[in-house]
Amino acid sequence: MGPSRRSGEALELRKSLKPLMEKRRRARINESLNQLKTLILPLVGKDNSSHSKLEKADILEMTVQFLKDLPISYAPVSDSADSYSEGFRACLSRLAAVLPKCSALNREACHTLVRQLQQAGEDRSWLRDCANPRDFAQAQRLAGPPFPARWAQEGLSPQPALWRPW
Repeated sequence: MGPSRRSGEALELRKSLKPLMEKRRRARINESLNQLKTLILPLVGKDNSSHSKLEKADILEMTVQFLKDLPISYAPVSDSADSYSEGFRACLSRLAAVLPKCSALNREACHTLVRQLQQAGEDRSWLRDCANPRDFAQAQRLAGPPFPARWAQEGLSPQPALWRPW
């Protein structure tokens, strides 16, 4: 009678713990979904305050769509300049997707900004000057100290610049 009684007690204990385990599992899922919501809403250009009561399925669908829209690059990056350019293009792609949804900028300003950034990304002439870290260090030495140190050496005092909103 001893072993069957113990197995019955274990079964009862397991039955009583099952709802508690389920409650903890659901709490973990809900916490992860809330974190996902706070991460994904700014990335898709939506405001957290106006989307406080999103359904779980909506959060997951927005995340899946965002991940599908990400540019995929399988090519290995050969050097630091290519790595920088690849990151710049990926960032520009995400920015071009998010900017039009931003209510702070008008449509023309968004297009102008994206176009200027694309042109800056295509002009890689400045990258060759800093492609090698040793070349960059040498360029820094040749350029001399930064402005405040140079002003002190030359006896100049920096004038406060006129503030402009642009």
